[in-house]
Amino acid sequence: MKKNIFICLICFMLFMISVSYLVFDRSVLVSNMEDNVVLDNVSHVEVRAFFFSYLEFEKYIMNEDDKGAKENIDKVINNMIKDKFNLLILHVRPFSDSIYPSLIFPRSKYIGNVSFDVLKYFINKCHDNNIKIHAWINPYRISSNKNFVIDENHPAHSFIGTSNIGVLDNGVYYNPSSLAVTSLIISGIEEIINNYDVDGICFDDYFYPGGDIDKESYILYKSSGGSLSLSDYRLSSITNMISMVYSSIKQLDSSIVFGISPQGNIENNYSSVFLDIKTILSSSGYVDYIMPQIYFGFDNSSRPYISTIKEWNDLIKVSSIDLIPAPLN
Repeated sequence: MKKNIFICLICFMLFMISVSYLVFDRSVLVSNMEDNVVLDNVSHVEVRAFFFSYLEFEKYIMNEDDKGAKENIDKVINNMIKDKFNLLILHVRPFSDSIYPSLIFPRSKYIGNVSFDVLKYFINKCHDNNIKIHAWINPYRISSNKNFVIDENHPAHSFIGTSNIGVLDNGVYYNPSSLAVTSLIISGIEEIINNYDVDGICFDDYFYPGGDIDKESYILYKSSGGSLSLSDYRLSSITNMISMVYSSIKQLDSSIVFGISPQGNIENNYSSVFLDIKTILSSSGYVDYIMPQIYFGFDNSSRPYISTIKEWNDLIKVSSIDLIPAPLN
């Protein structure tokens, strides 16, 4: 069974930290740890990519006029071309907002007052230069400030006073166990796909936010005859959301890929954010790629890089799922 694995290096470009990936047969892992070289059956297909987050928007778009913002975006793309990068993972929804004109989500404050469609501009510049672009979304985070005021044009406004949202010490979040929330997430993704020529959709590692945000939902579930433990209930909630997102994407356009960039520590995905890695990597219908944030060095005492990659590799039971380890520190 042939599967792909990507070895990541850290590259620095103007405006952001960049990540490069080398594609090769998943059955042939790095065979020379000391020299960090890939031997044997190596594919010469390479994907070079970077994440452009809301922090970059804040620095290089938010306080610019149209001319300055476009010049900065042009510099990013020109640097990608110069350094042979071919994939941009762009943060389009960091806080239940949007960097593009949306009928569902409010305009992101991180694009300031520019009058042009930022997502469309990025897509056109990327595709004109043979660069693919994935829309990066945080599905549940509304605000990292628990005193955030939800405006009446915000989709979460209709959830005020319900169990669909919750205020925690680390901010305001949607309740992952809510089907209404899952429907909102899917609607947002469908809006992107229906209006923009993106090549992929990407979630990062922000899933269950913690606390008892799902307390009322779980009580109702148990009172209705549910038998899952709280932990399994949470795992199931995230798994079901991922499955529904994947199905929705493929129904609209089967060529668009869907991936997740979870925590590199497999156990943490279960204990802290309730992402059932083993399930989504053992069956089709969940993801096209997994991008674990393996921020561990080769000599890390508890999770050395190579053995951690192998651990992730062993979880993948579907030939079509690519493993893309995030970079070493």
